[in-house]
Amino acid sequence: MSSTVALFPEGFLWGGATAANQIEGAYAEGGKGLSIQDVMPKGITTPRTEAPTDDNLKQVAIDFYHRYAQDIALFAEMGFKTFRFSIAWSRIFPLGDEAEPNEEGLAFYDRVLDELEKHGIEPLVTISHYETPLHLAEQYDGWVNRDLIGFYERYVRVLFSRYGHRVTYWLTFNEINSVLHAPFMSGGINTPKDQLSQSDLYQAVHHELVASALATKVARELAPSAQIGCMVLAMPTYPLTPDPDDVMAALTTDRTNLAFGDIHVRGEYPGYYLRHLREAGVELTITDEDRALLKEHTVDFVSFSYYVSICETADPAQRVTGEGNIFPGVKNPTLQASEWGWQIDPVGLRYVLNTFWDRWQKPLFIVENGLGAKDQLVEVDGEKTVVDDYRIAYLNDHLVQVGEAIADGVDVLGYTTWGCIDLVSASTAQLSKRYGFVYVDRNDDGTGTLERYRKKSFGWYRDVITSRGATLQR
Repeated sequence: MSSTVALFPEGFLWGGATAANQIEGAYAEGGKGLSIQDVMPKGITTPRTEAPTDDNLKQVAIDFYHRYAQDIALFAEMGFKTFRFSIAWSRIFPLGDEAEPNEEGLAFYDRVLDELEKHGIEPLVTISHYETPLHLAEQYDGWVNRDLIGFYERYVRVLFSRYGHRVTYWLTFNEINSVLHAPFMSGGINTPKDQLSQSDLYQAVHHELVASALATKVARELAPSAQIGCMVLAMPTYPLTPDPDDVMAALTTDRTNLAFGDIHVRGEYPGYYLRHLREAGVELTITDEDRALLKEHTVDFVSFSYYVSICETADPAQRVTGEGNIFPGVKNPTLQASEWGWQIDPVGLRYVLNTFWDRWQKPLFIVENGLGAKDQLVEVDGEKTVVDDYRIAYLNDHLVQVGEAIADGVDVLGYTTWGCIDLVSASTAQLSKRYGFVYVDRNDDGTGTLERYRKKSFGWYRDVITSRGATLQR
């Protein structure tokens, strides 16, 4: 591995990432309405419930709603330059289709922004992060219905009017491509996945893409200094063997994710995507206004999550699937895996960065990367902590590859680790699947004090940021 990589750029945005439903709690406070997450007590592993249930850890989560000042102070202690958080749509519009927003919800995010400003931390805001208002799911079937474009526009107009002078970096939808695999969580689509037609699913995708372009248009009207990015789930696909059929199978699978970036950056549907729709018998309803919005209002940068790579093969006998972020892929026999079966591939992050940069020539922002693990709280020198050398090793190796990509000439805006403070997992709704630099004393059964403790990785990340990457082990 190269030892010649220079320090990270002076203005590099180091930080951490979260989502409202996974940290805030206070699910029925401050005028908040119900979101789809309030009926997903086990994440995507089981069907939704009819109503909120007490076993849903997200009802309290880690109580960021009441402890945000303490948590942001911890981020500042680590030297964060940026903090990625999402705004809960149902805090601003409790049902999603009201004419007027909820002032109490807006005021909460004012207070969060005040605290970030106090510490000199740049906000990075996700507008929609797996938390569609439940009413929009149940009454409209989520993004299947074109009406959601208008509701989303009303929502983003409120956000840009209220916070546009305070927030530079915005993401329209979290992991927008995940709607193909988790339609209820990602797209608020209430029709069960096994009953959802391909036509309805891809029409929902189209509506989200148009809404994303519309948000970019609105931002340029109301917050002209804002930078608007899309956010995709990056999962590079390697051929399992050098067989040309495997190489083609890998390309085809890769394109299911690349298409979302292609449309956001280039402003039109690529030919390979249109062929897929034709062969699936899908005819989209696309208006001339839709086409104009997509073409004229492309993103300023591309952000993405990166946890794993996968393999692909044309040979059905070789399709041994592993676990992954939202959706699985064929196992790579050369890689180790995390406790949750996610294969660990630091070089894949450099590969993604180079692939995306070569393809789109837009600045890139790594807004999720991290290791979910079962941490053990212990006492060291009289202080409670977690000796998470495994997390340090994981993040170190990925950051080394980010440095390599920057040396390759890739324009990387920043890096925010996923779950910089322990939070409720999106996929499994567990708290024991911990990602953070800060341990939160709460367990999967809901017990715990909610006290915060600095892990060993807390000091490690602080030193990496302070040294601009000089302390990384290459």
